[in-house]
This record gives sequence, C-alpha cells and structure tokens, in this order.
Amino acid sequence: MNLRDLVYRLYARRVEGRLDTASVPKHIGVIMDGNRRWARASGSTAAHGHRAGADKIGEFLGWCTETDVEVVTLWLLSTDNFDRPQEELVPLLEIVEGVVRTLSSDGRWRVRHVGTLDLLPAPMQNALKEAEETTADVDGIVVNVAVGYGGRQEIADAVRSMLHAHAEQGTSLESLADIVDIDMIGSHLYASDQPDPDLVIRTSGEQRLSGFMLWQTAHAEYYFCEVFWPAFRKVDFLRALRDYAARHRRYGA
Repeated sequence: MNLRDLVYRLYARRVEGRLDTASVPKHIGVIMDGNRRWARASGSTAAHGHRAGADKIGEFLGWCTETDVEVVTLWLLSTDNFDRPQEELVPLLEIVEGVVRTLSSDGRWRVRHVGTLDLLPAPMQNALKEAEETTADVDGIVVNVAVGYGGRQEIADAVRSMLHAHAEQGTSLESLADIVDIDMIGSHLYASDQPDPDLVIRTSGEQRLSGFMLWQTAHAEYYFCEVFWPAFRKVDFLRALRDYAARHRRYGA
C-alpha cells in the first residue's frame, strides 16, 4: 500500500466515523454518468468505459449494504441510448445484460426491472425476467435496474395503464376525469410499491436530471459529484451521505 492509498483510507474512515447512521437515505437513485469520458481520458474505447462502469456497481452496492440503504435504483440504459450508433449500442446492450445476470447470480440483491421491455432485444428481456424470478425471495437490498428507462416514458406508460384498467372496469372517460388524482397515476408507475428516492447521486459533474424518475424525485435531494462513474470511490459515496444528512428536508414548505 502506497502513501496515497493509506491517506485515502484514513480519510474515508474519518468521514464514515462522523456519519449520522440515523439519517442514511433508505432509497438512493444513481445516474452513473461519465463512462465514455473516463475512457477517452485514458485513451480507451467507449466499450471499455462501460465495462469499467459495470465493474463499479457491485462495489457500490457493497457500500450501500454497509450503511443500511434498503433500495437502490441504477440507471443502466435510457430510452435515449437507443439513438447511439450501433457500434456503440450493441456492446453497451451486452454489457448491461451482463450486469443484470451478475446481480442476479450474486445472491445478495433482489433485482427488479423498471423500464419498457418492448424496446429491448429478446436476450435482454429474458435476462431481466429471469433476474426478477430468481431473486424474488432474496432478503437483501432491492436493486432496481432501470433498463430502457425514461422518466417521461414512465409517466406516459402509467397514464396508459390507468386508462386501460378503468376501461376494463367500465369507467367512462368523463367519470375518470372527475376522480383522477396524483395517487391514482402514481399507483401505475413501474415500481409503485416502493418508496420514492430520498437521494439521487449523479457523477461526472453534470447537474441535470436527464429524465431520471421525474415523478418520484419531486422531493428528493440531489448530490452532484465531479468524478466519472468508473472512478467513483467509497469516500465519494460517504460524502454524498454526509451531505444528505446535513440537509433539512422541507418537502416544499
């Protein structure tokens, strides 16, 4: 171990020791940004950056387990990603599928898919379905894998699902218009049985939502981290938790 690593570990322990464990967020959303820029900075390919980002996920979830986080939502593949060139999209899909299968076989996480299955290739659909089935009884962190996910798409799908459900019950459009409310729409979101995110972490220095869980993050706290996702360290994670614990959540008051 060199001096730099020793100093880093000592600092991480110091931050962790001062963390208020009673104020740890129960649900963390992660916008894992910067894989391609990290790769370019090291003179490598986009695929290499995505693989490095995939390798970081297990480590990150381990940190979450140590700090009593209960739900993590990982944005692995957005609906916008399908507009990328095929030479980048095809390896990215393979890497994401590998992440899903790795999480499923780990045995520590309960994997849930959030997103639109119809947009995804058959092997990816199968991987997501198998992951949910094989981890359904796992008593560990719920890991939502947002694959083929877009916040606007989710709201549109929720409204469509609500309309279909009431049409099957014979509810007229006029009657539905009189009774529709926030809770009714919210009950048709992809993971409506889960608590909304308390904290959203975005890496790479970008300070925007990019459509991530637009409905659920109305009252979430955001933490924007300068480092690229493959270089994200435990101390960065602990700083995010410390920052969250220091905030006074007012929920619009």
